[in-house]
Amino acid sequence: MTAIPGTLRAALVAGEDSGDILGAALLEGLRHRWPTVQAAGIGGPRMAAQGFDAWWPHHRLSVHGFGWDTLRRIPGILSIRQRLAHRLFDAPPQVFVGIDAPDFNLHLEERLRQRGIRTVHYVCPSVWAWRAERLPRLQRYADLMLCVFPFEPAWLAERGIRASFVGHPLAAAIPATPDRAGARLRLGLPPESTVLAVLPGSRESEIRHLAPRFLACARIVQQAWGPVHVILPAVPQLEPQIRRIASQEPPVPHLTIVSGQSHAVLAACDVALVASGTATLEAALFQCPMVIAYAMSPLSWRIMQGKRLQPWVGLPNILSGEFVVPELLQEQATPQALAKAVLAWLDAHACSPDQITRLRQGFRALHATLLQDTPTLASQAIAEMLGA
Repeated sequence: MTAIPGTLRAALVAGEDSGDILGAALLEGLRHRWPTVQAAGIGGPRMAAQGFDAWWPHHRLSVHGFGWDTLRRIPGILSIRQRLAHRLFDAPPQVFVGIDAPDFNLHLEERLRQRGIRTVHYVCPSVWAWRAERLPRLQRYADLMLCVFPFEPAWLAERGIRASFVGHPLAAAIPATPDRAGARLRLGLPPESTVLAVLPGSRESEIRHLAPRFLACARIVQQAWGPVHVILPAVPQLEPQIRRIASQEPPVPHLTIVSGQSHAVLAACDVALVASGTATLEAALFQCPMVIAYAMSPLSWRIMQGKRLQPWVGLPNILSGEFVVPELLQEQATPQALAKAVLAWLDAHACSPDQITRLRQGFRALHATLLQDTPTLASQAIAEMLGA
């Protein structure tokens, strides 16, 4: 990056789609504070729309679990990190922002901080939920933590880490009152039909482990409930894999696979079947009754079970401190069990509307808490750290 007097030179690394969303919001704020900001590194299309120079696309870093798929990709990811580090050593930025992806970014932040480069980690790793062994690394490697959940700064401050709550950009991207009728019109869904949203994840291995189970669940739901429209929003680069799996499974009547459009799908549905991850928070902000599921290789599952600190894995449950929506994990996530949980929500729509109302009231309160001026707060926290 060639220095321009009076500007900010920033390097950013985002490792997946959710990081691309966070990075774009941050870049918006940085550009407002420093109109000639130069930002480069690893990111996605949303960051590029903010003028970001992506030296590598963010999907090159996206991995899942501890199985063979991850192991075979490690050499390429390590090569990218090494080349990125040397590029930043040769032309040091004023600040480096690692956006999520802690297994990639924390090591990089350590090396950059040793060279005198100020480091920011955007999104506190869930050390309060699992993998507490990462906490000492955060204490050593991050000059500042940007947090997307309000309880995190005080928790981190007690452990000697400077942190700021900046809100969650998803709350700004999702309306407080979703337009269900408009979403159904855009997706070509009958206005009064029963709609099941199926979101099997945004990573290759998630799709492989969860898509067949989710499709089998949808068939069982249709057999038990009657006509149900099933709509699956596919991450564009994984759409061919999803369509291939769907073609190999017994057909699901009234199945529609769309490219992207997950927000429209969540706005339109009656119930969502969602892979654990950021999509569960999106579903909560769209006030969706949901069933959270996850599955991975047996080795990955055994390793992760030993590192869990909380009884919940889904963000709506973690933020609520209770099981407000069901979670079915690993061997529990059978098509039959998933279908039973989905049918319970459909029954609630029909017979216990107060249950749906209470759930949505809780999700609306969560939305209000997370809705902050994220671009301004994030850029302000970085400016204060830099003394600018």
